[in-house]
Amino acid sequence: MTAEPVVYEEHVGASRQYWRDIVLGINDGLVSMLLLVVGVVGGGLNREQIILTGVAGALAGAVSMAAGEYLATKSQDEVMESELALERTHIKHFRQQEVDQLYPMLREVGVDESDIDTVVQALTRNDDVLLNSMKVLEFGVVDTERRSPLSAAWTSGGLFLAGSIPAVAPFLFPISRSAGILVAVALAGISLFTVGVVKTFVTRTNPVVAGFQNLLIAGLGALAAFGVGRLLGVSLLS
Repeated sequence: MTAEPVVYEEHVGASRQYWRDIVLGINDGLVSMLLLVVGVVGGGLNREQIILTGVAGALAGAVSMAAGEYLATKSQDEVMESELALERTHIKHFRQQEVDQLYPMLREVGVDESDIDTVVQALTRNDDVLLNSMKVLEFGVVDTERRSPLSAAWTSGGLFLAGSIPAVAPFLFPISRSAGILVAVALAGISLFTVGVVKTFVTRTNPVVAGFQNLLIAGLGALAAFGVGRLLGVSLLS
């Protein structure tokens, strides 16, 4: 028997660094809004109150998610810029110490001992090459992998809003609360499973396992939220 030829597979590319925001945004929208809706239904709110709560929660969550992601990404970028500025100072005034740091780092990535001097000479040919080498080896910074704060904010905030739709949309129609929550749970469940499957296109993991992971986590959370909502509703009305 001859082995099947290995087909060359392209990398994810420019979107790679934003998959965290994609998955976090839509998953958070699906899960948190489902939990919110299930919780207020358990608390006894009527359909109009559920819609108001859901729309307000979706908008607040999207804005909070976008703002938080923007500030977190920008802050991380500023920290890294500060570290790189300090690294430039180190290279200018303490160059040999920086060169000496390359040896253990190159050993850690598996460079053979007999090749290390040659590699170090190549990476220290001038200050720009040395700085770029330290960016990758010491700080793990690759310029093409750095995330834009604005792109991260729009991605996470926009997808949070999109993820809110399945939990809120059923109550826009004249149906009972019990029917609305059943439809919301079904739509959110299908969406969560789909997100898990879609994610595997880039993670290259088992799509069924990934889909059911999302469902399991959201299901446990929804049961807890419904129980808390029911307890609070009974407590406030008694």
